[in-house]
Amino acid sequence: MALVNMKEMLCAARKAKKAVGAFNVTNYETAAAVLKAAEQENEPVIIQLYMRLFDTGKAYDLCGMLQRLAFRGKVPVALHLDHGNTVKQATDALAWGYTSVMYDGSRSPYDENVKWTKHVADYAHALGATCEGEIGHVAQGDETALTDVGEAADFAKATGVDALAVSIGTAHGYYKQEPKLDIPRCAAIAAAIPDVPLVLHGGSGTPLADVRRAIESGVAKVNIATEFLDGYVKATLKTFGDLNGAFVPPDKLADPIIDACAAHVQRLVRFFAGR
Repeated sequence: MALVNMKEMLCAARKAKKAVGAFNVTNYETAAAVLKAAEQENEPVIIQLYMRLFDTGKAYDLCGMLQRLAFRGKVPVALHLDHGNTVKQATDALAWGYTSVMYDGSRSPYDENVKWTKHVADYAHALGATCEGEIGHVAQGDETALTDVGEAADFAKATGVDALAVSIGTAHGYYKQEPKLDIPRCAAIAAAIPDVPLVLHGGSGTPLADVRRAIESGVAKVNIATEFLDGYVKATLKTFGDLNGAFVPPDKLADPIIDACAAHVQRLVRFFAGR
């Protein structure tokens, strides 16, 4: 089916106390694996590209391929800019055919974050797309700033975002020690903004029991990047290592890599859906 934005899938997921998996991809193999898993589970999925790909032209080149892959399938697929930190990245993404964007102003002063997130959200809505914002700051090698409940409610109202990334104790990348998620904070934010699905960044390596509790407390989108892409690298190295010097056409080499990555995604998609 055609690409969709995130609004309907995330609102339905939140109402059912489920979540949609949002997986970062970088090439054909990773994208094909995510879509194969979603089709096998008959669940919607979000394909994300990290913001740095929008500064190199790779996100533009990949967009056409991702659209064709989505059109070929039967499940709803949203194509999303992850952690966009400039207005240009967001407007480029929407011009190229992405159906959703994130403007991440979480490192900026609150008023500036509101101003530019609202600007991007208004622009996205005019084109029938969706916008994700972030309040608080999910760590990536720096200090986490947990999301304040009242500030989250004010931010959601002021910006009109369709989904809100919140900081409740997760971090990007692999953890050096097990995270401690503040589930009561998550539940309080969800209660304050009942119409805005929450987003859990830093899903890689987060204990699944904690992810389930977060989903039951208002999270409707779970981001997975590091563990999925790390799995892709490991599957690629294994496939090449198994060759023992033999020649295999590159297109056939892709198949076992896609299968291994799809199996990983399929387990997560099923879990997020509560099955």
